[in-house]
Amino acid sequence: MREASKFEAMLKTILISGCTKGIGLAIVHKFAGNEFNVAGCARNQAELTELFKELSVKYPNQKFFFETCDVANKDALKDFAQDALKEFGKIDVLVNNAGIYLPGMVQDEAAGNFELLMATNVNSAYHLTRAILPLMLNQKSGHIFNICSTASIMAYPNGGSYSISKYAMMGLNQVLRAELKNKNIKVTAVIPGATLTNSWDGTELPEERFLPASDIAKMVWAAYDLSDTANVEEILIRPVLGDI
Repeated sequence: MREASKFEAMLKTILISGCTKGIGLAIVHKFAGNEFNVAGCARNQAELTELFKELSVKYPNQKFFFETCDVANKDALKDFAQDALKEFGKIDVLVNNAGIYLPGMVQDEAAGNFELLMATNVNSAYHLTRAILPLMLNQKSGHIFNICSTASIMAYPNGGSYSISKYAMMGLNQVLRAELKNKNIKVTAVIPGATLTNSWDGTELPEERFLPASDIAKMVWAAYDLSDTANVEEILIRPVLGDI
């Protein structure tokens, strides 16, 4: 592993789970375009390698670190966090983004859906935050973004365990906000409506019924790029035509 340049060491660093697709990928590009070093994880090594190559060519004076990780695996997630901390020494922004969507109703969804969705969508954010928080507390600075959903604030038919997990994610966000507001660490819940990501592959709905992932990234950047005394607690954004 090459040694970081003085310029790289001066830059701020964002760490994001689920960094190769959809909202996560859009946030990676937005922050990299604003001179951030980037650490990220995902399950697909080929996609991580391609992203590393792309960003390294486009931003040769910044540093990028990507590692394969199934975020539902607590030990693997902790290993990734420790590897990222060793690589950069500091994390300025944490984005708990990784998640999956499985439709179904509580009464008849497939066995195991609840456990998988909770492990991926909620437990991962809990464990990754706990791994990064000691550093942020020591720095006396940081910003945590939790990617929630409109399913976090409104139950809907066929939402099942997905909606339960997203309600729990919102709960985690609120707890972190209460615990960290006197520690100079900001916490923001991002609550997007239907966003055109891989979760909607195969849909026959027109693109105008969805939010582009790049719009979510712009809002995350805007919430980050404020004075030290301002904390955007929630970003609620829906398609103009409303929820699907």
